[in-house]
Amino acid sequence: MGWLFILTAAIFEVIGAIGLKLYSQQKNLFRLTLYWGGFFISFSLFYFSLKYLDLSIVYPVWVGLGTSGAVLANMFIFKEPKNFSRIFGLTIIVVGIVGLHLTM
Repeated sequence: MGWLFILTAAIFEVIGAIGLKLYSQQKNLFRLTLYWGGFFISFSLFYFSLKYLDLSIVYPVWVGLGTSGAVLANMFIFKEPKNFSRIFGLTIIVVGIVGLHLTM
């Protein structure tokens, strides 16, 4: 159950980051709701995941998945560059997350 919470929290963290980017470009209620709602739900799910998993696992997984998702969203939605360095960096993050998962 904890892994479901943290995976969903990471998805909502990405939604919050996308909302923040959109809100910085044009301020309206929908974008503000994406921004605040995404981060609020993400933090709430992060909190609930701590009932099932250790902080030393939850926090790096949440941050790593959120960071990876935000980078991918920026590459595909906001047309940021897709180069070898970015893909390599994302690969290292994902390998680290999998490594943490295997230590459970």
